[in-house]
Amino acid sequence: MTLTREKALELLHYYVKNEKMIFHCLASEAVLKGIARKLGQDEEKWAMAGLLHDLDVEVTHADPLVHGTQTTSLLKDYNVDPEILDAISMHNECSAGKERNTEFQHALAAGETITGLIFATTYVYPDRKLSSVKPKSVVKRMKEKIFAASVKRENIMECEKFGIPIDEFAALAINSMLPIAGELGL
Repeated sequence: MTLTREKALELLHYYVKNEKMIFHCLASEAVLKGIARKLGQDEEKWAMAGLLHDLDVEVTHADPLVHGTQTTSLLKDYNVDPEILDAISMHNECSAGKERNTEFQHALAAGETITGLIFATTYVYPDRKLSSVKPKSVVKRMKEKIFAASVKRENIMECEKFGIPIDEFAALAINSMLPIAGELGL
């Protein structure tokens, strides 16, 4: 059975109950689609990886040693592109057991991680609106290690491994999220 976006959303809501995690997955979908567009890659494929990359987060209780490894079994009844499953399994370097080495793997790791920094940056603005956030603010926050301390800056910097400088990457990520800001509570 082919995995449509509608079915992927249904599965996401079935396996993930935390609303903020759902917002993160939707934001990651948008950012991955934007990265794919910029790089001339398959937008729907990359967006699907963004949407489903944390499908197993609650199943694995976010255990960094196993998170990312269960998604393949959760999707076993669907015809999912192996590259999507590979990128998902590699987005969490703790459970992957090896380093990311493809453009798609780097894009998912960087794209899903920058969303956390963008959410955190948005929340410190007085109006808490994504439309107020400037790329230079996100880049500035990258340098503040105490700000959103759990966000792995080194993952975000993997944007350079697929040829997008951090200033441009921050702008791409914000602009990719803006059309769905209402859905994200931003």
